[in-house]
Formats: sequence, structure tokens, C-alpha cells
Amino acid sequence: MKSSAILESALYVTDLDAAERFYGTVIGLERIGAVEGRHVFFRCGTGILLLFDAEATRQKPQPGAKLPVPPHGAVGEGHLCFSASAGEIDGWKARFESHGIAIEADFEWPKGGRSIYVRDPSGNSIEFAEPRIWGF
Repeated sequence: MKSSAILESALYVTDLDAAERFYGTVIGLERIGAVEGRHVFFRCGTGILLLFDAEATRQKPQPGAKLPVPPHGAVGEGHLCFSASAGEIDGWKARFESHGIAIEADFEWPKGGRSIYVRDPSGNSIEFAEPRIWGF
């Protein structure tokens, strides 16, 4: 057996409201769920982006919890890469700049394909890249 896709990816944030504005307003993802003080979830194509308050998710579920999800979390900046065509990358760059978000890096990979990098409000490294950087 082998998995065919990643269903969900998680980032850990320090400010859920700022993260929701960034991913919802700037990146334009559709919010599909939230629990105040704990998480906000977004749809991205056929996948889901989970944004968690790291402190809140380190707690064990209460006995008899409806969804006994084990504790999890991370410390420090994470990374996530969104797929984009060359033309879309130019559009994303302009969009970030119009929102006052600095482009941290913009370059062509040695084997082809371009990436741009920005930081979300929690310091996570967010990349937009052409799929051909991985041979797709």
C-alpha cells in the first residue's frame, strides 16, 4: 500500500485572528471551521489547511471527549508551499506587496521553476512555487 495524497497539513500559530485574516483575506482560502482559541480550518483545492494554537492542542482531550484527538503541536516556524503557475506567482507577488507583506525570497531553482516566499503573521515560511520544482 502507498498513500496517494496529503489530505491535511497543519501549521501552528501564535495569533488565530491574525492567521485567519492572512489565510482567509490575503490568500483567499475558504474557512470551513473554527473553535475560538484553538483552531481555524481552511479548504485549499482538495486538501485542508489546519491552523492550530500550539498551546491549546498540547492538552489531552477530556475523558469521554466526542473527538479524542491526541495532543500535538510544534515550536518555531513551520513551512508550507502552495502550488502556482509562473503567471500566478507574479500575481501573488503583487498581491502580497499590495497588502504590505514583504517578499522574503524570489528565485529560480537550478533545475527549473520559480518560488517566492513570505512570512505569515506567526513567522511561518509560506512559499508559492511552480510544481516543476519537484518534476510535476
